[in-house]
Amino acid sequence: MFKIFKYKAPVPTSLPRNRQPASRFQSPEQAPKTIFKLNDCLCTRNTQHSISKERDKRANQVNRRMKNWSKKETIIAFNVYCKVPFKSSSKEHPLIIHYAQILGRTPSALNMKIGNIGKLDPELKAQGITGLTHGAKMEQEIWDEFYANPERLVFESERLIAKFSKKNIEEITDIDITNLPEGKERETIIRQRVNQSFFRSAVMSSYNYRCCISGVGNPQLLEACHIADWATDMANRTNPKNGLCLNSFFHRAYDQHLIAITPDYKVILAEELIAKTVNVAFKTYLEAVNGSLIALPDKFKPQRDLLELHYKTFLNREIK
Repeated sequence: MFKIFKYKAPVPTSLPRNRQPASRFQSPEQAPKTIFKLNDCLCTRNTQHSISKERDKRANQVNRRMKNWSKKETIIAFNVYCKVPFKSSSKEHPLIIHYAQILGRTPSALNMKIGNIGKLDPELKAQGITGLTHGAKMEQEIWDEFYANPERLVFESERLIAKFSKKNIEEITDIDITNLPEGKERETIIRQRVNQSFFRSAVMSSYNYRCCISGVGNPQLLEACHIADWATDMANRTNPKNGLCLNSFFHRAYDQHLIAITPDYKVILAEELIAKTVNVAFKTYLEAVNGSLIALPDKFKPQRDLLELHYKTFLNREIK
């Protein structure tokens, strides 16, 4: 008997050219697209965790930006409102960007908050600048607190900025603490210097960094002058409406009652100031200044009652 064997085709040792593995193709374009889809899946799997973390981070940032403003944040926003010239306030302003980072908010959000605060300022309203039309009750409360006790709220705002920045208050205000005494006397001096720094920034920015008499605009030549003397009027030490932006010459003359500004904002020079000036050109300039009006600030217009007190002292001064 014969055995019947089934024929088995030989197994080829190599695949036909059109069925070679992807690694044998001359260029990636020739490989099947499914190979690259597989690679894409693998890459996605490897980066999925980091992408998820980034998405969560952005979501947290958005949630933080969209949340309601706390009272502490609004106090800081009021501080920034005082330091930034209102007409130049924008999301691109360096100070807006700086303080927005401290608050963990967008520059646009902080600038909008400043606009809400601006609508409370009667001086801006008088100029046709109304700020944003909507705002919170909290902004009005902080505005009222500031004018009720500027010293307290100014220092509190600077303290909060330091806390949000995770720094000491001396660091954020560049106060030289060397050779300062210890204890309560040290605290008093630091408080005074912090508030003086705020007063200068608020006054200078409200006048757009220009002397209200001469028009000089070099910041290194400008000073924030108190209308009512700092040593005698404690209630208005930090009030920006008790301030004038003057160059060093006019500041010194104002403190010595050689010049005055009337309640209707007219500059009055003492006769001896003009008489004792020997330079003809400068004497002519002083004569032109006498009787002129000051350039008013965009906000924090000088208080008439404070100007009145200084003017009365000017009129009653002893001629030296």
